[in-house]
Amino acid sequence: MARVVPLRGILYNPEKTGGFGNVVSPPYDVISAGYQKVLCDRHPHNVVRLILGEPGENAGETPRFYGASAQRFEEWRAQGILAQDSEPAFYLSSVTFSVEQQTYTRYGIIAEVGLEPFERGIILPHERTSSKVKADRLLLTKATKANFSPIFSLFSDDDNRVLNLVKQATGGNTPDASFVDDRGEKQCLWRITDKAVQQEISRAMADKQLFIADGHHRYETALAYRQWVADQTPDFSDRHPADYVLMYLSSMADPGLVILPAHRLLKGVAPARRDRFLEEASACFDIQTIPVTGADLSAARKELMGQLQADTANNTIGCAIGGKDAFYLLTPKPRVMETVFSGEVPPVLRTLDVTVLTRLILIQILGYPLADLDDEHVLAYTSIAGEAFDAVASGDCDMAFLLNPTTNDQMKAVAGAGEIMPRKSTFYYPKVFAGLVLSSKAGTR
Repeated sequence: MARVVPLRGILYNPEKTGGFGNVVSPPYDVISAGYQKVLCDRHPHNVVRLILGEPGENAGETPRFYGASAQRFEEWRAQGILAQDSEPAFYLSSVTFSVEQQTYTRYGIIAEVGLEPFERGIILPHERTSSKVKADRLLLTKATKANFSPIFSLFSDDDNRVLNLVKQATGGNTPDASFVDDRGEKQCLWRITDKAVQQEISRAMADKQLFIADGHHRYETALAYRQWVADQTPDFSDRHPADYVLMYLSSMADPGLVILPAHRLLKGVAPARRDRFLEEASACFDIQTIPVTGADLSAARKELMGQLQADTANNTIGCAIGGKDAFYLLTPKPRVMETVFSGEVPPVLRTLDVTVLTRLILIQILGYPLADLDDEHVLAYTSIAGEAFDAVASGDCDMAFLLNPTTNDQMKAVAGAGEIMPRKSTFYYPKVFAGLVLSSKAGTR
């Protein structure tokens, strides 16, 4: 059973900080060096100083960052900049945002969730992780004994029971915190302290499977941290805070749950290699050409994306190639994935657009080793089709592959089968911010 419980969250004191908008940030893995400086300059207590440090602190072989973060966390709590709530709460978070001129609001419950190894089938991953990143996050957690950013997870809620319950519990109440972030998206936070409602939420979540949407590295770090604490704590039990991790839980039935595509931008492809690609791909794909002339560039882009988005059932992939006066739609020939990868790629993965692209195009046809696809100098990503087209047109990349987004049902099927998707298979938008609610992993629950 999933152990979803309230916590005495540690929150920023708006009287000391001037509001949440000054001190929160996106999660660490999407913060560039330039934006890190922007956040540090914005406010002396921005959470980026806890999750990444100040510019230069997390550089070199022996970063000063971990100790500096721990010292800041302790000092900010002593100074009342961060204050722990006096009673346990669930925290309802909302974010209102726009995608392609349509406005959505997504809700999430911030809670403590009991850690479970993946093999128990209670909390499930769907993406591969990097040992280097996990080592970094583990050093930070050991130093600070805290979670600064919740893991984004999903649960099935077809009848909207849980979503309606938490919305009713806060309905009409003024948010405890609200702000507009750098993207112009409004974020709100409410405390749910009614013990009867808390118990009902915990009971409703007990029989759920939780699917990690974003934060795989932090979840595996939490498992490693729990083991580290348990090894040196003879009476370790499920009452220890290290047995839990801070999590943001969103319903798969929430109309505001949006998945964006992760288009691929391929760099360093020699002109001769580009020229051979379509001929070699024709053995495995039916290829439709969309001609491009200067006056019709925008129309051609629109046509490619329209046809791509209208064909979600056949693993069709859009393609733009530097130096070509056309765009292309590549549709795998019938049973080609079974023929090429039978016994090598599980059936649940063969049906994913990202698997077709990664295994059949990037590795099989273009010949990239899997390790090269983790190199940002070889492969980059964007969720915005226009950026992908522009990158090819400007020469910033040599080829762009445009995808339809992975669906929740596909993610559930892969995770439920115990399989792992290629990297960047899902992009749940927007990311969950760090600094909304923090959680101590020291002491007792």
